[in-house]
Amino acid sequence: MSVCDKKLDTDHVDSSPNPTTTPSPTNGDTREVVLNPRAVCGVCKRLYREPKILPCLHTFCADCVRQLEPFSLLSSRVTNGKTVPLDREPRASAVTVLCPECDCEADIPLSGVDGLTTDHLALDEVFLQTLMTDNNVLCDLCSDGDAEKRCEVCCVNLCEFCCQAHRRQKRTSSHTVQCLETLKSQGHLSRPVLCSLHPGQELRLFCEPCELPVCLECAATFHRGHRCHPTRDVIDRHGDRIREMVTVGLRPRLDRLEESLRKVDQSQDALQARVDAVADEVRSFARGYASAVESHCLSLLRRLEELRLQRRNQLHLQRAQLQQALTDARGGVEFAERLLTCGSDAEILSAKGVTLRRLAGLVESGYDPSPATFAPDNGSSICFLPQEGAGEVTGYPVVGVIHCKTLEVSRCTIEGEGLQHGQEGHRGEFTLVCRDSVGEPMCQGGEAVLVSIIHKEKKDCRVEAVVVDNSDGSYAVSFTPVEAGSYSVWVCVKAQHIKGSPFALNVKRKVQRHRGIFHCCSFCSSRGSKEARCGCTGTMPGGFQGCGHGHKGHPGKLHWSCCGSMVEDSECLSQSVITAVGGTLTTARGTGLSSPRGHLRTVEI
Repeated sequence: MSVCDKKLDTDHVDSSPNPTTTPSPTNGDTREVVLNPRAVCGVCKRLYREPKILPCLHTFCADCVRQLEPFSLLSSRVTNGKTVPLDREPRASAVTVLCPECDCEADIPLSGVDGLTTDHLALDEVFLQTLMTDNNVLCDLCSDGDAEKRCEVCCVNLCEFCCQAHRRQKRTSSHTVQCLETLKSQGHLSRPVLCSLHPGQELRLFCEPCELPVCLECAATFHRGHRCHPTRDVIDRHGDRIREMVTVGLRPRLDRLEESLRKVDQSQDALQARVDAVADEVRSFARGYASAVESHCLSLLRRLEELRLQRRNQLHLQRAQLQQALTDARGGVEFAERLLTCGSDAEILSAKGVTLRRLAGLVESGYDPSPATFAPDNGSSICFLPQEGAGEVTGYPVVGVIHCKTLEVSRCTIEGEGLQHGQEGHRGEFTLVCRDSVGEPMCQGGEAVLVSIIHKEKKDCRVEAVVVDNSDGSYAVSFTPVEAGSYSVWVCVKAQHIKGSPFALNVKRKVQRHRGIFHCCSFCSSRGSKEARCGCTGTMPGGFQGCGHGHKGHPGKLHWSCCGSMVEDSECLSQSVITAVGGTLTTARGTGLSSPRGHLRTVEI
């Protein structure tokens, strides 16, 4: 390693927290100098020291790569189309790390970090940055004078005296020497790449079998017998491969990726703009809706106040009527009782006429309200229904109404066919609809509904009814009768029968379904089985137990095998059905041939 390279490795710029700036070291000047990002490591944020290229083509200091934690995420890896466990896979690297820049998996060779390729372009950037940062560079040979020249072959900075001595030496007389000021003005520095095994030897040859640049001494020793060509002769061929892969394979993709990324950015901007516009619409809608809801709230409160005043006036009028009727009745009763208690016979008879006329008038035409009319009223008829539509307010739909309907039992109705048709063992349903005084359905539930179903002949036979409040003024009633017959159905609301109650319900007996087959004969349907019999009691000669066409007992028509009925849509009259399974006859009840007729249910095989 040259003196200059050693200097770059050791005399490093201070570890400033800002990765792109460093204070100027000249004359105590504290001005910050902007660093070239291509000369700064992405991990330590300082100038590269022994930069190494990872397989993903990102460069970091060798020490920074060594400090990366090994990465092991999967227990297996797909190799040549097959999943191979990592512990059985041939190891081509010492360890795998994650690139700090792109998070790609980077395999470190078995020789370690030193086996990674050195980034000489990064070293050029570091040296150029050093020249740009340090105004005075000391001579690498004498360390006394300021360097003015640089040998591109030896990679050392030289003062004028050392530069003349460098040119006088036979071994270095042909070396190219550049002025440092010229290198600074160029803005780009290309240094010769020297062999790491033979200092001072430039890598001028390329070993084809090893695909490595080598120096003359390496070609004569380690690569003896290999095809080694001057780098200038092979650079076109190998450079063209890189150039072709970039130009043909990656550059078009790069353009497409940039265009796609641009479209994605445009989509993000358009999305944000659209979201902002919709958010403004939502806020405007919410403000309008809130205003409409507030207006509707005030309207509901005014309606509620109107109902309160209306009901209060009605109560005041009723109270006045009752108070007057009470005063009249009390006055008549008190006068009559005082007359009968304290008056003499003559006094009673003399006041008889006027007293009787007053009492008769009070009895006949006096105000006598029924108890139901003036039952205690807690205002339960007034309620708020938040789910019911209330139209629109300034174009916004609103919900919620004030309900003030009063139930009228005599106007309640029954809907559905549950009270018209009933069948034993089948569920019946009907709906009770509660209505107000004008016949309109109530909009709320909560009424005391009682449904009782009693057998007319068997008083101890009752059917349990299930009543479900639908919370909209209707009540779903379901029941399942277990016996046939006539029933009385009582439907009461607030302990009062609705119109038509009690209703008459006739429950029919459960129909016995056929358990055989509707066939022409047992011989055909059983495919000639001798044990197969039929409900028609027909038989065939030759030991056949069942019926056959034209033989004794055959009805001459299609008929049911279980009971012999010749009507397909009919009720089965058989009490037990015998089945033939594997040549063995059993009844449906599992007790053998319990019926003389032996109604056989034949099945298709």
